[in-house]
Amino acid sequence: MQIRPTSQLNQTQSISFRETRSAAAVQAPAQAPVDQVDISFEAQMLARTSGESIRADRVATIKAQIASGVYESPAKLEAAVSRLLDEMA
Repeated sequence: MQIRPTSQLNQTQSISFRETRSAAAVQAPAQAPVDQVDISFEAQMLARTSGESIRADRVATIKAQIASGVYESPAKLEAAVSRLLDEMA
């Protein structure tokens, strides 16, 4: 590689890189990493014994309120902030 003074940079010059790979790297492509999640036995049991179920009617009502723009209100915001502060205390 040659380093030339800036006064001689009148035109662009191409640079070529030579890539070298070992024979093993060319023949055997690397395997992609696999994501894995392990859920503890206790967490699985808690999920099974949770008495709460999804209330489809309530979810539909809230979705309709969000779509119509009436779901968010100052009272609901105040209640959410109050709950958040209670949890942080």
